[in-house]
Amino acid sequence: MSSDKITAFLDEKYLNLETYKNNGQAVKTPVWFVVNDGTIYIATPSTAGKVKRLNHHKNVRIVPSDLKGKPKGDWIDATAYFANESESDQAIKLRKEKYGLMARLIGIAVYKKGVPIVIGINV
Repeated sequence: MSSDKITAFLDEKYLNLETYKNNGQAVKTPVWFVVNDGTIYIATPSTAGKVKRLNHHKNVRIVPSDLKGKPKGDWIDATAYFANESESDQAIKLRKEKYGLMARLIGIAVYKKGVPIVIGINV
């Protein structure tokens, strides 16, 4: 990800992730994220709709946002992929550091819904 585009995300807690259904309809979801080595990572249950959508369409759009998904800047075109085990472990560790106790509590609830999947996002 280019450094000028990633700068907008560095001090934020949420980003709005736009994924696409097979019919092209956009679905926007505010999510927690971490940045590592120029890649943005999000963790989600394997059963989440965004995982299904990303299996069909890797192109996404992202924007820094508030908790409700209200944009705090301009949307950026990006490409998503499913992170490998090493990337996933690092992203989960960074998420726990960034979000603290809330990440641990949310993680417990998320893991009940399915195995966590880490999605990498490159601009």
